[in-house]
Amino acid sequence: MKTNNFRSAYFFLIALLIGGLISGFDYSEKDGKETLVLNDSAYYEAEGVNILMFSNWYNGYFSDSKMSGIEVIHHGKRTVTNGDVRLNHTPEQWDPIPKFVKKEVDSLNHIVKAWLEYPNFGYMIRTQPQDDDLLISVHLDNPLPAELEGKAGFNLEFLPAAYFEKTYLMDGKAGIFPLYPSGPTTVDEAGNTVPVPLADGHRMVLAPEDDYRRITVESEQELLFFDGRNKAQNGWFVLRSLIPSGKKGKVIEWRLHVSAVGGWLREPVISFSQVGYHPSQMKQAVIELDRRDKGLSQASLLKVDESGNRKTIFEGPVKMWGQYHRYQYGIFDFSDVSEPGLYVVKYGDLQSRVIRVDKDVYEGVWHPTLDIYMPVQMDHVLVNEAYRVWHGASHLDDALQAPVNHEHFDLYAQGPTTDSPYRPGEHIPGLNIGGWYDAGDYDIRTQSQYHTVLRLVHAWEDFDLFRDETLVDQENRFVDLHHPDGKNDILQQIEHGALALVAQHRAVGHAIPGIIVPYISQYTHLGDGLTMTDNLIFDSSLDSLEVRYPYSGTFDDRWAFTSKSTPLNYGSASALAAASRALQEINPELARECLETAVRVWNHEQGKEPDIFYVGNTTGGPLLLEELRATTELLITTGEEKYAGRIRALWPDIRQQFGYLITSLFPALPYMDEAFVNQVKERTRQYAETMDSLKYRNPFGVPITEGGWAGNETIIENGVANYMIYKAFPDVVDKESVFRAINYILGCHPGSDISFVSGVGLHSKKVAYGMNRADFSFIAGGIVPGVLILKPDYPENKEDWPFLWGENEYVITVAGSFIYLANAVQSLVEDL
Repeated sequence: MKTNNFRSAYFFLIALLIGGLISGFDYSEKDGKETLVLNDSAYYEAEGVNILMFSNWYNGYFSDSKMSGIEVIHHGKRTVTNGDVRLNHTPEQWDPIPKFVKKEVDSLNHIVKAWLEYPNFGYMIRTQPQDDDLLISVHLDNPLPAELEGKAGFNLEFLPAAYFEKTYLMDGKAGIFPLYPSGPTTVDEAGNTVPVPLADGHRMVLAPEDDYRRITVESEQELLFFDGRNKAQNGWFVLRSLIPSGKKGKVIEWRLHVSAVGGWLREPVISFSQVGYHPSQMKQAVIELDRRDKGLSQASLLKVDESGNRKTIFEGPVKMWGQYHRYQYGIFDFSDVSEPGLYVVKYGDLQSRVIRVDKDVYEGVWHPTLDIYMPVQMDHVLVNEAYRVWHGASHLDDALQAPVNHEHFDLYAQGPTTDSPYRPGEHIPGLNIGGWYDAGDYDIRTQSQYHTVLRLVHAWEDFDLFRDETLVDQENRFVDLHHPDGKNDILQQIEHGALALVAQHRAVGHAIPGIIVPYISQYTHLGDGLTMTDNLIFDSSLDSLEVRYPYSGTFDDRWAFTSKSTPLNYGSASALAAASRALQEINPELARECLETAVRVWNHEQGKEPDIFYVGNTTGGPLLLEELRATTELLITTGEEKYAGRIRALWPDIRQQFGYLITSLFPALPYMDEAFVNQVKERTRQYAETMDSLKYRNPFGVPITEGGWAGNETIIENGVANYMIYKAFPDVVDKESVFRAINYILGCHPGSDISFVSGVGLHSKKVAYGMNRADFSFIAGGIVPGVLILKPDYPENKEDWPFLWGENEYVITVAGSFIYLANAVQSLVEDL
């Protein structure tokens, strides 16, 4: 909703007068304490305490994403999740989850009910406050099926990081939360590890010594307390009561008490770009406030000198923007300050981190991404950094033909035929070259490969990039960081991606969805990718431990999913056409093959009905998008009129779906006729008018998405699109839309002031979801998804827990886009 200053001030005044009522607060007083009540957003609330009841749901693709059931936000931090009936003591990600049926909210009596079901039984969970406690009960219409006795129970999971270095009491007996999992466990008849409770009883008090984290659970049913990390590094502490056999009706009841600190208000967050600002750039700090905070009307800017002294050089108003989700926001503009130096924003007694102002603040912000993150993600090579080996040359046994009619657990699938010359299970030679690990796992997702190659090529072309900090030896499968080899690193990365793409066409004649391990036991592997396989080609005629080099009987090879997809084929062709331009400099033979392959693919797909095979996110984007990409890149590379003619023929459809096609269309404009460019400009004006409202939807002025995967990629891509529009039509959009995108990524966003690019900026992500996640560490230059908006209103990005992939997982596609955006911003500030 558009917010102007008058309306912001009005609503701020109302908030001061009636406090929390503006947001649906309904606090009651009992014996001088706030009583837990159900607010207008259908979650329970007291001072410092929010208890959600099935506001969010498990991820549909990846099962348990630790954001469902009963959840607790405790003094501003989400510390409890997954309050639900589960079939395991400490469920892992792909263990069974129930199906959500419905939820009923009785606002008058503050009762919430949720109905769920497994294939062989259903149940209802009911919550109702009693003073400042919450009664949680599980109800069955029929007794538990015999096969689930001793398995089904009500679980509540507690974030380990919230309870490290704290204690607990079970029926008065004290314990310490283990910093690292060390049992106890046992083994069942099938040889599977089974967790044993750390404690059991009927009254559990977590962190009795900490008013900000103390939670008490009481039940007549036995409480079992487990450490889920014994089964999986991403496990949480689990409190559990088994459903009794032969019972129906109310079978479990817990009394949950969450401690609240009287008068607690969340401390304000002063967010800004952690790399700083150019002297001539607009400079704004966004101040995030608890919705009950009265706020301050003024802030000041202090300059830090060589002795550490801080002198006020500017004072100005904090203009209240209004409320966005659960917080209210004010904006402090200090754009008039242009003298280079170090500054802090002072808001009341709170001071921000140091802000740098200088002309070169954006120079090199992309270097860690190219120097570190991208090489670390390189598959099929050994990656060394000084005394450290990031990983060996992995997956040299790639790849076996995937079985037909098979749906993989990670969004891949094989159709009714192989669409290749190979039988299911047969080795496909030539796929063990190039490519990047897609994300925090080890698959070669073709969509990721071609998107990354495209962004790198355009960054190289548009900004004339040269950097040499990495040795890449493809022949010997060796990469060494911080070791110049006389070659342009960005071209070597383009080559690595192109090698993987062209290998697919050599092997099967078309682009394939990708290459991935067949089993979850391999997929959950953490650490060196080399240790996933023996790098020997699987031969089913050999015994499991038999080796006849280069074959072995150990089935640890990845599968290649090879079903045809016209959109995917076009997408691959677009990257190969683009790569052919870049690779002329370092590998002209590969450049020629890339272009010949791209031309062949385009001609082939143009001459037939498309093969449409959409599964998950591995089989290409929308057909129009992918065809336009390929056509644009071939037009740029060849200059041939047939490609320009095809773009003109697609224009009616492009007009209708203009917004998400900008970055695929605009590179073609210099090669199109004036009449077409004018059509595009007019449509761009219409688009810009619509997008202009974005700056009023949230205080950060960017498109913040609210799905199960946080939106940094969308924001970066929007910044790239706005830059391309500005360069083509500078009178249609302004530079600030590009600056807002990078400012958001580098720290000016909800929830915190952290830079989402590890190692970039004063304060950046140091705990992230890469192959390194079990070490609670980071890969410099990796970009995480960012702020995840948990329904109905909670922005989250955890810095103390890397395993929430929707917030913290590095993805290779974002790396290429960030390199482009960072250089776009640098080119803009050079003109200031």
